[in-house]
Amino acid sequence: MAHHNGPRKKTRYKFKKDLRKRGIIPVTRIIQQFEEGQKVHIICEPAFQKGMPHRRFHGKTGTILGKRGRAWLLSIKDGNSEKMVISRPQHLRAQ
Repeated sequence: MAHHNGPRKKTRYKFKKDLRKRGIIPVTRIIQQFEEGQKVHIICEPAFQKGMPHRRFHGKTGTILGKRGRAWLLSIKDGNSEKMVISRPQHLRAQ
């Protein structure tokens, strides 16, 4: 059998939502605004695949660098290196 390496592999439990939090998310989460330098938590919203950051960054905290289209640019410390992540606001929560 072929070995599958999709962007959502090994996320069965990582992206799982609580029973009462399933379904449509509030519109305020989709249109939320951030300021440069603000700290945000990356919590991937499994109902929206578009603009979802890599599973490696789920649960991490980053700093907003700016906006790129509908998405936000984040700076995240990953080990000893700084990484730039592009994510839509559905997957971000203000600290």
